[in-house]
Amino acid sequence: MSTIEHAGDLPDWAALLVSLFLVIGSGLTLIGTIGFLRLKTFYERIHAPTLGTSWGTGGIVMASMIFFTVLATRPVVHEILIGIFVTVTTPVTLMLLARAALHRDRAEGNPDVPPEAPGEPEAAEGQPAAGE
Repeated sequence: MSTIEHAGDLPDWAALLVSLFLVIGSGLTLIGTIGFLRLKTFYERIHAPTLGTSWGTGGIVMASMIFFTVLATRPVVHEILIGIFVTVTTPVTLMLLARAALHRDRAEGNPDVPPEAPGEPEAAEGQPAAGE
């Protein structure tokens, strides 16, 4: 029999904790999704899903760890790797996407994008600018 078939054997305190973390994680992910839908520009949209993904995944991973640790009567911590991977890769992906979009918008001369900071050196023709 699988672990899921024994879910009825989960103690009440563990079921309450699992439910709490699932609701928190799902709620944060939902808030990130709603933020993504409501915000208008790309630069506004990239922030909300990042927080929703990172913190939402954390809540769901925590619920999963509690559930399987209690049912297996041994520590189940390998799911921490999932949380670490999502927590590290999501903000890095956000920064790369934002920098690529900012570079594209500046190259196209989009007036809604702020100009380069005064302290940034101008790139010579054919040379990449600092940080590229």
